[in-house]
Amino acid sequence: MATVNDNYLKLKAGYLFPEIARRVNAFAQANPDAKIIRLGIGDVTEPLPEACRTAMIKAVEEMSDRSTFKGYGPEQGYAWLREKIAVQDFQARGAAIEADEIFISDGSKCDTGNILEIFGKNNVIAVTDPVYPVYVDTNVMAGNTGEANEKGEFEGLVYLPVTADNNFTAEIPSHKVDLIYLCFPNNPTGASATKKHLQAWVNYAKANGSIIFFDAAYEAYITDPTLPHSIYEIEGARDCAIEFRSFSKNAGFTGTRCALTVVPKNLTAKAADGSDVELWKLWNRRQSTKFNGVSYIVQRGVEAVYSEAGQVQIKALVSFYLENAKIIREQLTNAGLSVYGGVNAPYVWVKTPNGLSSWEFFDKLLQTVKVVGTPGSGFGAAGEGYFRISAFNSRENVEEAMKRITEELKV
Repeated sequence: MATVNDNYLKLKAGYLFPEIARRVNAFAQANPDAKIIRLGIGDVTEPLPEACRTAMIKAVEEMSDRSTFKGYGPEQGYAWLREKIAVQDFQARGAAIEADEIFISDGSKCDTGNILEIFGKNNVIAVTDPVYPVYVDTNVMAGNTGEANEKGEFEGLVYLPVTADNNFTAEIPSHKVDLIYLCFPNNPTGASATKKHLQAWVNYAKANGSIIFFDAAYEAYITDPTLPHSIYEIEGARDCAIEFRSFSKNAGFTGTRCALTVVPKNLTAKAADGSDVELWKLWNRRQSTKFNGVSYIVQRGVEAVYSEAGQVQIKALVSFYLENAKIIREQLTNAGLSVYGGVNAPYVWVKTPNGLSSWEFFDKLLQTVKVVGTPGSGFGAAGEGYFRISAFNSRENVEEAMKRITEELKV
């Protein structure tokens, strides 16, 4: 008889966002006239930039002519896109990344999970707490953990608490770990990392032979010129880091799907016999075997992000969501809540009032003011007592949601 991957059975609770959807759908069915405002999942709401739409329409038209039709493209992405990314996103910031070290994909969510396929099962893995759930759940699915305890922490993972006391930036471990997940600007807390902080992580990784998985999905939201956008702006990072980026939150590609992963060619890890193995070669083989590449049409749309018009348009998009974050942050602060993030990130991290648990506050907001956020406990044990609010929505909805919440908190 066929058997299942028992590691999936360790995931006793449903993935965070489907559970939110289940509760919201149940409430909506019971209250069909309720106008629910969703500030939970980090999905964008504004249209794709005009430059991207125009480029994609042209690419679709190319598909109608045999002479310009495109079939399978390179699994790693078209060279003309990778070259623009290398120059404008990395080299312009002093990061020595070449085009052939960039792999175009259909999402950072996929890549941060798939990257585990090229690493062994005996690595000590560290995650921050709270943390983007995909990092944890994909390790569970891959068999890199034991069972979860009563707090939801999985045996075999090293949890690095991020709290208000350490400005939501994890402290360097006192012991050796092999794989380290870092996300800055951070999801869910909205915290950002200084060059000094990232340099300390790079120094630790090089000293211990560790690899940093650096998720920079929200780097476009950094407005402080002193903050790094890429781990590769840090000296030595090419020797110890893989970076993940996405076009979902800067250019609105959540439904269109395009991202990238950077694997420096000099980056190595150990084989069972102790020899050094180039990770670029393994990831290239993995992608060539299991991935047929992002569509030509989508890649042409992403290429337009790097045009003069595209740069203006995505900056306007990012500024729009950052203004939403400012409204959320200021309104909730004025209402007496302890509020973090929302400055160089599109997420606002809020301390729940009156000792309410994360899910209690979720249910309260849903049932009393019909606003949806994300319970902090869904991001890990250290997220209990906090609540994430997303700036991804229309200005009208954000302002209305803040009006409802602040009036409810006055009661």
